[in-house]
Amino acid sequence: MKRHVLLGMSVLAVTSVMTVPANAQELSPGLVPAMQRDLGLTEFQARQRIRQEAQIRAIDTNAERAAGAAFGGSWFDAAKGKLVVGVTDEKAANAVRATGAEATKVGRTAAELNAAQGKVDAAARSRKAPDAVHSWHPDPKSGSVVVTVSAETPEVESFLTEARKAGPVTVRRTTAPQPKTYAAGTVGGDPYYVPVSGGYVRCSIGFSVHGGFVTAGHCAGAGANTQGWDWSTQGQFAGSSFPGNDYAFVRTGHGWWTVPVVLGWGAVSDVLVRGQWEAPVGSSTCRSGSTTHWRCGQVLGKNETVNYGNGQLVHQLIKTSACAQGGDSGGSFVTGDQAQGMTSGGWGDCNSGGETWFQPLTEVLNAYGLRLHTA
Repeated sequence: MKRHVLLGMSVLAVTSVMTVPANAQELSPGLVPAMQRDLGLTEFQARQRIRQEAQIRAIDTNAERAAGAAFGGSWFDAAKGKLVVGVTDEKAANAVRATGAEATKVGRTAAELNAAQGKVDAAARSRKAPDAVHSWHPDPKSGSVVVTVSAETPEVESFLTEARKAGPVTVRRTTAPQPKTYAAGTVGGDPYYVPVSGGYVRCSIGFSVHGGFVTAGHCAGAGANTQGWDWSTQGQFAGSSFPGNDYAFVRTGHGWWTVPVVLGWGAVSDVLVRGQWEAPVGSSTCRSGSTTHWRCGQVLGKNETVNYGNGQLVHQLIKTSACAQGGDSGGSFVTGDQAQGMTSGGWGDCNSGGETWFQPLTEVLNAYGLRLHTA
C-alpha cells in the first residue's frame, strides 16, 4: 500500500485495505522476516511466537482478575510460550491456573511495587534526578524497583539512598548513553511536520483516533500547526503533555481523514488496527516510524520512569528492545493487530542497536476523551 493510506487520502486505497483477512498479521509478507531479523528467531519460532501471543491475549485480563489483590505482575515466558502471573498466595495461584496461565510465587504485589515506584518518582521531582540515573521501573520477578544508572557519583548515590527509603531497590548499571527523545529537525521524509523558528520538526503519527491522531507530546505544544507528508496543511495540536507524560492529540481537517492503519513501509503489509491490548513483559512488539520504518523487539519493562536529562522525567513508559532514531517520535507500537502506544525516546540507533520507550495508548485516550479508530 502507498504511504498515503495511513492518512486516508484515497477512498480506493482504504477500501482495498479493508479486505485484508483477520489472520493477516501471521500471513503478512515481511512480518516473519522482520521478527527474525530483530529478535534473532528462526522462521518457525517467529510464527510460533505470533500464535502464542494471540493466545495469551485471550487470557491475560482474566488471569489478572483471578489473582485479585494478590496480583504481582505478569510476563510472557518465551521458552515455555506461556503467560506467567506472579501471585503472593497459593489460593490466588490456583485461580490463575484455572484461566490457562501459569502462576508463580512473588514477594510483593504489583500494588506494593507501584507504590514504591511512585515514592521514587516523588523523590526525583523534589530533588532533580542526576542525568546518570537513566530510568527506574517496578520489576515483579525481583520484587523491587530496578534503577538503571550509568555512573557512580555522589549525586547518584544520594539519589539511590532516597530511592531505597521507598522500598526494595535493585541497581542495574549500564554503559548506554543518556536516553533522548526522537524528534528530528529539518529532514526529508514522512509523515508530519511542525513549523518552528528556522525550519521544521519532523515526527511520526501514532494511531488514528476519531477526529485526528495521537503522537508524542514532546513533538510540539498545544496550538502548534502540522503539515502532512506532502507538506499540505493538516491539523493542529489540540492537546499535548510533556514532560511527566509524552502524548498529544492532533485534530485534523483540510481534507485529511483517518483510517485504522499502521504503515509497514514495504517491510510488511500495512497493519489493520483491530483493537488495543497491553502486551505483557517478554512479548514481541513492532514499531513503525518515519525514519527507520518497521522495527521489532521485545517488551522489557513496564511503568518505567525515564530521565531524559535536565529534569525532564516521563512516567509510566514501556521499555522495549526495538531500535529507533530521530524522527521516529510519536510512531506506532503494535503487537499483532493490537495497538500498544507511541514512541517516546531511547538510546542507540538501528545500526548499532539500542532500546526505546513508548507511551501507552490508554492514557492519552482517557485524557482527551478519544476513541481509537479500529477496523
